[in-house]
Amino acid sequence: MPELPEVETIKRELEKAVLGKKINEVCVHHPTVIRQPSVDKFKKGLAGVSFKKILRKAKVLILELSNGKSLVIHLKMTGQLVYPGDGKKSRVSFRLDDGKTLDFNDQRLFAELRLMDDWRSLKFIQGLGPEPFNLSLQQFKAMLDKKKTKIKPLLMDQTFISGIGNLYAAETLFRAKIHPGKPGTLLSDKEKEALFKEIKDTLNEAIHYKGSSVDQYVQLSGQPGDYVKHHRVYDREGKPCLVCKTPIKKIALGGRGTYFCPKCQK
Repeated sequence: MPELPEVETIKRELEKAVLGKKINEVCVHHPTVIRQPSVDKFKKGLAGVSFKKILRKAKVLILELSNGKSLVIHLKMTGQLVYPGDGKKSRVSFRLDDGKTLDFNDQRLFAELRLMDDWRSLKFIQGLGPEPFNLSLQQFKAMLDKKKTKIKPLLMDQTFISGIGNLYAAETLFRAKIHPGKPGTLLSDKEKEALFKEIKDTLNEAIHYKGSSVDQYVQLSGQPGDYVKHHRVYDREGKPCLVCKTPIKKIALGGRGTYFCPKCQK
C-alpha cells in the first residue's frame, strides 16, 4: 500500500500537473471503486469543475474542487493515478480541458473514490492520529508512554500515528536500532528520541526519491519511485545487514511480515 511518502509524491505532482484544469468528462469503466455518491451523481458532480487545491491526509488524497466539493481518493493496495493516461488500465478516466486524461487505475479494486461535500466528515479521516511532521518530541514521548503494544504494529496503527505502514515502520526501526517487538512503554528516552528522528528522516528521504515501488505504486508519470534501492531491511530477508553483515530476518508481527537485523536491533 502506498504510504505517506508515495501519497505525498503524488500530491506534489498533481499540484504541478492538474491544478486549475477543468474536468470536461468523467468516464467510469468499473463502478466498484466509486463509493459515494451513485455513479451518475459522481459523474455529474465532477463534470465542468476545476481542481482548486490538492491536499493529503495520511495516505488519503483530497482534491478540492471549484464547486466546493472534494474528490477523495484512498489508493489502498493497488490504486494508481497516471497523467497523462492512456486508458488501457483505467477504472475511471478524468478527461481534462488540456486534451489529456487523468487515469485512475486499480488492479485489485480495493481503492475508494468519493465525491464529498465535506471530506472532514469521512469517518476514516476523523479517526486518524497525528502525522509525524505535526508532532513535537515531547508529544511523541508522551504517546509512547501510554502504549504497551509492540512498537512495530503501533507505528502502523493509523489511529496512533498516521501515514506510516509496514515498509517505513521496518526501515525506521532499523535506523533507530530498536527491535520491532519491543513494547512502546519499554523504550528508553534515548530510543524514543532516535525513533522520532528516524521516522522524520526516513519519510523525508523517501519523499526525495519519489517513494518506493515495491508493489503497484508509480509516480503520476507512471514511472516507479527510486527509494527501493535505499531500503536497508525491507524485503531483504536472508541478505547481509548493511551495517553488521548479519542475515536479515523476517518474522510476523501484528499479522504482517517484519524485517529486521537480529544483531543491530535488540
